[in-house]
Amino acid sequence: MAKVISTLFISADGVAEVDPDWHFPYFDDNMGRAVGEDYDTADVLLIGRVTYDSFAGAWPGREAAGGDDATFAKQLGDIRKVVVSRQPLEFDWRGSELIDGDLVDAVRVLKADAGIKGILIPGSISVVQQLLAAGLVDELRLLVHPVAARKGRKLFDDGDSPYHLTVTSTEAFPTGVIRVIYAPAEAPAKVGYDEVKDLTPGND
Repeated sequence: MAKVISTLFISADGVAEVDPDWHFPYFDDNMGRAVGEDYDTADVLLIGRVTYDSFAGAWPGREAAGGDDATFAKQLGDIRKVVVSRQPLEFDWRGSELIDGDLVDAVRVLKADAGIKGILIPGSISVVQQLLAAGLVDELRLLVHPVAARKGRKLFDDGDSPYHLTVTSTEAFPTGVIRVIYAPAEAPAKVGYDEVKDLTPGND
């Protein structure tokens, strides 16, 4: 079964709506490598309309220009791109298609497709939120920037139940960016103060 992986640039206060002013100063070779590793996990990109418009408005031109980023631009052009949109779209970027029907149902079908090894969601906050709620995200790969953005859309929206996660990998970059890879986890057993009071300072 294909893995669904979310990859996001995020601030220390949880903002995943990227502002170039706080993002690009921290982009270095380490972050570039991490991004490349994330994209290498997948043969399908699952992206929202806004992310698609951003990508399609930039990467085909960069591929055609043949600059330093042309190799990555070609990788994006060649990969299958499944776009989430409530409105019909006409695509002029190769390999692009509109999701068929309900998002959650469509992702379940993609996950079960034996011909797909991985589904990567770059950005696309609303798509990630819906799939987290449905229990369909297998990994959250976060590049946590050492900045409190203080404005912008956050990854974790308000809800009735917490998402419990386990850390599978961490890496600290010289810029202060921390790469954290999370996987879903079962909720821990309920614990109250009486169970931990012997662990408080002064009770050695």
